[in-house]
Amino acid sequence: MPALPRRPRFAAVRGGIAAALLLATSVTSSPATAQTAPTPPVAPQRPHVHATFGVERSDPYFWIRERADPAVTGYLDAENAYTSARTAANTATEAAIYGEILGRIQQDDASAPVRDNGYVYQTRYAEGQQYPVFVRRRDATGAPDEVLLDGNARAAGHAYWGLGALEISDDNRLMAFAEDTVSRRIYTVRFRDLTSGEMLPDVLETTTGEVVWAADNRTVFYGGKNPETLRSERVMRHRIGTPQSADTEVFFEADDEFNVSVERSKDRAFIFVASDQTEATEVRFVDAATPEAPFTVVEPRTAGLEYGVEHIGGDGGSRFVIRANADGAANFALFTTPVASPGRASWSVLVPARETAFIERFDVFARQIVTQERENGLTRLRIRGLDGAARREVSFDEPTYAASLGANPEYDTATLRYVYSSMTTPGTTYDERMDGDGPDGEPARVLVKRDPVLGDFDAARYVTERVFATAADGTRIPVSIVRARTTPVDGTAPLLLYGYGSYGASMSAGFSIPRLSLLDRGFVYAIAHIRGGQEMGRAWYESGRLMQKMNTFTDFIAAGEHMVAAKYADPSRLYAQGGSAGGLLVGAVVNLRPDLFTGVHAAVPFVDVVTTMLDASIPLTTFEYDEWGNPNEEAAFRYMLSYSPIDNVGAKAYPPLLVTTGLHDSQVQYWEPAKWVAKIRAANGGAPDVLLKTNMAAGHGGASGRFERDREVAFEYAWLVGLADGR
Repeated sequence: MPALPRRPRFAAVRGGIAAALLLATSVTSSPATAQTAPTPPVAPQRPHVHATFGVERSDPYFWIRERADPAVTGYLDAENAYTSARTAANTATEAAIYGEILGRIQQDDASAPVRDNGYVYQTRYAEGQQYPVFVRRRDATGAPDEVLLDGNARAAGHAYWGLGALEISDDNRLMAFAEDTVSRRIYTVRFRDLTSGEMLPDVLETTTGEVVWAADNRTVFYGGKNPETLRSERVMRHRIGTPQSADTEVFFEADDEFNVSVERSKDRAFIFVASDQTEATEVRFVDAATPEAPFTVVEPRTAGLEYGVEHIGGDGGSRFVIRANADGAANFALFTTPVASPGRASWSVLVPARETAFIERFDVFARQIVTQERENGLTRLRIRGLDGAARREVSFDEPTYAASLGANPEYDTATLRYVYSSMTTPGTTYDERMDGDGPDGEPARVLVKRDPVLGDFDAARYVTERVFATAADGTRIPVSIVRARTTPVDGTAPLLLYGYGSYGASMSAGFSIPRLSLLDRGFVYAIAHIRGGQEMGRAWYESGRLMQKMNTFTDFIAAGEHMVAAKYADPSRLYAQGGSAGGLLVGAVVNLRPDLFTGVHAAVPFVDVVTTMLDASIPLTTFEYDEWGNPNEEAAFRYMLSYSPIDNVGAKAYPPLLVTTGLHDSQVQYWEPAKWVAKIRAANGGAPDVLLKTNMAAGHGGASGRFERDREVAFEYAWLVGLADGR
């Protein structure tokens, strides 16, 4: 459902295709021979009907939800085997693309160093290793490296490994880290003594992956998950050296439409617990030096009021800085309020809202505040005084790009860290002196690191630009484009159009090493910044959700049509890609306009909208009523039914579809894409060009190892290249 830019149990039996074919209720398929093409699996249909507001919806593949049923894993294995057979002609291309990707990656690489509390931290990769190693050293000349955590060692014996929080106590002696070895986003928190190197016996299960230290270096706060719905529903307090059973619940969120998170203020003075949903927030705080004290609410939740809190202390005085949409600030404003009286009645405007600029984020420092804003779809970073007045703006020159605040853990510093890339410029980390040029002409901006791209990469060989498509209602839709400079704009090039358009997530035009393999084969790549994101401000989001969700789909169609009309794309080789909520996007689009795109990759697609949103036991459902609507209300039900991809499948000339998913997906359950594929096939005489590939060891984000992720991309790109080449 959410971003890849939100949304489950492993089967006990996985027998492979041979075993699957022996099951009485299993799929049927014919093996390929030298003389015959493979035929797609046929999933059995078992009667199941959903009845809502007098509407009956047949769901004959509802049984695919039963993960422990060998027939389910047998069906998924059969689909994987069929996809492998159907894409066998792409094997050489896939191997070539994978080799190109690896050939561009500097495998023994390290992140830009980050200073924090007397140490310098880095993430490093070694040649041939899948996972990072996290290291630190004292911030002193010649200090040796200290390995904090070796992801390769932690991942050993697991098909999947993911890291949540990695947090160091204030005295730099203890480390807490959260890891997931299933890909269900349920994390286990463990602790290590950094002086002795020993692991502590404390183990915290079923967490959100968030953990923060209190100032006493012995207390941590962490988020707890509901093991079934996966909702982040509570915050717990743990004392080092005690069992988890002795932990204290400091907050439980009873409203199942809210999620809970916990974090610490940048100056380390306070612990914040935020309870939020799409249209409301409630934040409470406690002094980090008195972790057992009761929490105080900043401002009680009110429908329509969203806010986030930081703290400024020291020379700035002890006060909270709040980003909120109060007082009609649709694009958000910054407010300030005394800690002693934090409620809404004490808020005063620090940075006023503007119709032309959306305040996405902000960061606080001892002497400055920095806002990250969207203006005309592009990111701006504005350095401000503690009075909120803008002093300087960080400038960017390319027509479309990605820029954001970077890792800035230090509070008392004059340096701002930010990251920049474009569709032609690799990821680049800068440090900027917030008060301008230094003494002796030292430049304000210093290049810290540019991600290396090996081989013959030359940014000058590519060109990026931004154009606007026109939606049916006259709205101008930004589209970011990249192509090789030698690729003509004459209507002959294959083009891949990507979109998302949900949750207010803005899609920035950043760099991608794997994408070069498409560009070097003559593809044009484009991102449609459709409504449902926030690229053009908060109104852009509001006009692409709930009862205006159809705008998201028609915007994408308009962008595709514009790519053809402006001759960026060959109309017979126009492809679409979307993942998660972007999978909903492309799923709805192929129902609305099956003729427009000639191939579609739907990754972990949220396609069974109504059924999922009617089932409160499914992860994330209740939390997302304000995104899609609550189908227990008739008007919302009927509107969602009008675009839900699986509910609008029919006998249509669908383009070739590659549908990818993960068995352990906690965001979009694997059965949604599996049912969708089965239903399209049943409605269209088998539809052999509809392919389903399930990663049986991963979840929403795919494989966890960096090389395995690249293998997945190589497979997907080889499928597209095969279509473009007529295979």
